[in-house]
Amino acid sequence: GGGLPIRNSLGFEFDYKYMIQSIVSMLKEACEEDGVDEPDIFTEFGKYTVGESGATIFSVLEQKQQNDSEIWYMVDNSLMNTLPDSWGIAERFILLPINKWYNEYRRINIGGISCDNSDYYNREAQNQQLFLPQYDRQDKEPLYLGFFHTGAYQDALSGYGGIKHCLIPSPKHIIVDRDENGNIVDWVYSEQQTARDMLHILGYK
Repeated sequence: GGGLPIRNSLGFEFDYKYMIQSIVSMLKEACEEDGVDEPDIFTEFGKYTVGESGATIFSVLEQKQQNDSEIWYMVDNSLMNTLPDSWGIAERFILLPINKWYNEYRRINIGGISCDNSDYYNREAQNQQLFLPQYDRQDKEPLYLGFFHTGAYQDALSGYGGIKHCLIPSPKHIIVDRDENGNIVDWVYSEQQTARDMLHILGYK
């Protein structure tokens, strides 16, 4: 298990075929040297297998000027809760605007909704600059941001449906699939967690 990298940027390139061939070749050579039968190989490349199955979509609630040069977009959930690997191990995810593509772009920092000073997307740890569309606070449609290839571990680590940091609710989960005719379909897997749901978990009636 493990070891196969997942695409975490639009410019990502990796020769998966070469890596697999190298692993099989090394095992074969080792077996020949020791005179043992070649084994059946079973793999479990978790992140590679399921990572691309998930995405996390935020809406930008507000923007603020931190100082003369830093502009922050504050999103509608906690990055620590929804993308714990981005906080815990500075995992990099593909980040793209969902709308307002044709607006002018500028360098942006992204902060979560919690009061925790660690609740932000650490672009410095990932050695990248974030350039996202500008938007007007008066726009009826908010700016939406998508973090892609989040399908591995993020829900499991954040505790799906449980109690989260700062009592911030679990977001709505939507399944996107194709029907038997190849048409894209979607349905709600679970609604956003309510305050009543969280109080019930904590033992209140």
